[in-house]
Amino acid sequence: MTRTTPPRPLDVEVLFPELATYRGTTTRLHPRPGSPKVSGSSVGGPMLWPTNEPWPVCSEAHSHGRGRRPADIHRYRRILAEAWDREHNPGPTEEERALLAELCLEHRLPEVSDTDPLPMVALAQLYRRDVPDLPQGPGDCDLLQVFWCPFDAHGPGRYDLELHLRWRRSWEVGEVLAVPPQPPVVGYDGFVPEPCVLHPEQVATYPFAGLLPEDLCTRIDAWEEALEEDAEQSADENTAEPVGYQYDLSIPPGWRVGGFASWHATDPYPMDCHTCRTPMHLLLTIDSSEWDGGSGSWKPLEERDLPTHQYATPTEVSVGRHGELNVFTCPTDPDHPHRWSIQ
Repeated sequence: MTRTTPPRPLDVEVLFPELATYRGTTTRLHPRPGSPKVSGSSVGGPMLWPTNEPWPVCSEAHSHGRGRRPADIHRYRRILAEAWDREHNPGPTEEERALLAELCLEHRLPEVSDTDPLPMVALAQLYRRDVPDLPQGPGDCDLLQVFWCPFDAHGPGRYDLELHLRWRRSWEVGEVLAVPPQPPVVGYDGFVPEPCVLHPEQVATYPFAGLLPEDLCTRIDAWEEALEEDAEQSADENTAEPVGYQYDLSIPPGWRVGGFASWHATDPYPMDCHTCRTPMHLLLTIDSSEWDGGSGSWKPLEERDLPTHQYATPTEVSVGRHGELNVFTCPTDPDHPHRWSIQ
């Protein structure tokens, strides 16, 4: 089933014709629960990984012997979803509540050392044939695979993510690893994705307002302030939320590839390659939600009647404080180390 982004509430290029110069494209991935195959793009699905190649591991020393088991997390989600989907008496029964409480328990593994290599979680794999805005990898690589460590325990502050990107040529993979290694426990259930198939859709996008020329940014801010004042003066509870550049007209929410990064949680700061100092491009956005509970103007037409609280988080991935992870890559050489920002 396709997913179609509704037309924007306003034509932003009519309001601000200069924006036509900055228009770009981004591919909304629209991950939805399903049974992805190794030969397709997915979130949380099986990886096209060769049997003769070591699985990515986190080798940084940190505590990872206590947490929830991935299988328990998946089962917890499944039981809860089935309970609320019941037509009669929705919600968990007493028996289910007891089981859910048991599945939430953390487990301690005294035999696990802080220096033991920890298998990374397979987060996503993207084929260029499926995703229009996915850039060319090194050489003629056509497949991007994304992994992360299931613990926030890295970097100088010991609270950073550890992300691993792997480009490969899909046609070179022979025998595929059938049962990849799994971390015995994870530090946070938001690191464990639910298997999702993708429904890629390319849409127009515009830069974050704070990165536009100062005069244009000032005019956009003034326009938004005027709309908010009009909404406040109307004092009508049925009045729709005012349209905004940031949340309705420029950068779509959800998992996506390419386009522009949002800087709504911090001031924009340079994302230059540490190797060659070239300004980096947005490669991938990993979002905690596919649309928000406000205007929801980006909610696909096919899902316009679905309640946000049940359907807006299909991957069950959560970044930071329910934010988004923007991953940047060097346009000069994709082999150069990536960078990332949480918003």
